[in-house]
Amino acid sequence: MNDRDNLLQNAGINTRLTHIGNDPSDYFGFVNPPVVHASTVLFPNARTMETRSQKYTYGTRGTPTTDALCDAINALEGSAGTILVPTGLAAVTVPLLAFLSSGDHVLIVDSVYTPTRHFCDTMLTRLGVDVEYYDPAIGAGIEQLFKPNTKLVHTEAPGSNTFEMQDIPAIAAIAHKHGAVVAMDNTWATPVYFRPLDFGVDISIHAATKYPSGHSDILMGTVSANARHWEQLKEANITLGICGAPDDAYQILRGLRTMGVRLERHYESALTIAKWLEGREEVASVLHPALPSFPSHELWKRDFKGASGIFSFVLAAEAPEKFKAKAHAFLDALQVFGLGYSWGGFESLAVHVNLNDRRIRKAPQEGPVIRLQIGLEDVVDIKADIERGFAAANAV
Repeated sequence: MNDRDNLLQNAGINTRLTHIGNDPSDYFGFVNPPVVHASTVLFPNARTMETRSQKYTYGTRGTPTTDALCDAINALEGSAGTILVPTGLAAVTVPLLAFLSSGDHVLIVDSVYTPTRHFCDTMLTRLGVDVEYYDPAIGAGIEQLFKPNTKLVHTEAPGSNTFEMQDIPAIAAIAHKHGAVVAMDNTWATPVYFRPLDFGVDISIHAATKYPSGHSDILMGTVSANARHWEQLKEANITLGICGAPDDAYQILRGLRTMGVRLERHYESALTIAKWLEGREEVASVLHPALPSFPSHELWKRDFKGASGIFSFVLAAEAPEKFKAKAHAFLDALQVFGLGYSWGGFESLAVHVNLNDRRIRKAPQEGPVIRLQIGLEDVVDIKADIERGFAAANAV
């Protein structure tokens, strides 16, 4: 380890985010690495070509640009290696394909990202994998669900849309006792606020589309593995022929430089809005792990260093037949918030959450669930926009 690496290892998070991933001295002093577009890579002779005994051999297996981003993610995750894939969903599906075979049993948290559930219920099932969903609050009780052929436990904390926390160390300990791999979708917290591998997770999954990008214009996923599982993950990725594009890797690396300060703003503004919503009569409950009132708040407080800008609330409605009408009225009145999927960008977004696919953690009965991504706008303007939404919902 050189002096620069040693300095960064012990530096604050924003210092690290500013400098990890590349050394300007490697590129004639230019601050950012060059974007290397590649398919064919030339070899100096037949022997080198035969043995692939040079650093770069083909575009799908990495370039200086993609390596710079992988190095940065490894520094954040504390991982042995990272792969880049074109989307956040691919970041989930590649490790599932890497570590599961026909006849295996996999445990998937019931509060999982909906497209992940769709992949499990369709392609994984068709490939002969036995898929079982479990309660996010199960903790060490997950041992009761293990079978001799249980090979992987997929976690997500907090859970999609309803934000249930999981006892990751307890689940990881049980999984390892039975020889299973533990994967975690850590998109919400990012490795800035939670480092899964430090808590027993083997595979850390991140939709870099969200906060690393930060500008709602790039699709990419990262998957980071500990030393024990890195080679198998890397080999599966090469076999599948999936890789992240160098232009996108460059943009994500650039986004990392400001991710720390952006996350601080998202965290502060979202928590301010969440606390304010708790006092509103139009709100039945607020689903935010950083609120002391949230059922699994203590797990968040114990393990996480912060929170991001996305959470949900239950819009109070007196009858189920009014749920959709009230939700749509609320959303249609918004002017600062955009109506759109994804999150992690600079702009505030809102969506009416569909929880019909849940097996165990059913949708709240008090009203429709509205998910908010709190962007970088001023809190006073965000509150005023939500007020517009409440006024419209109250008129239904």
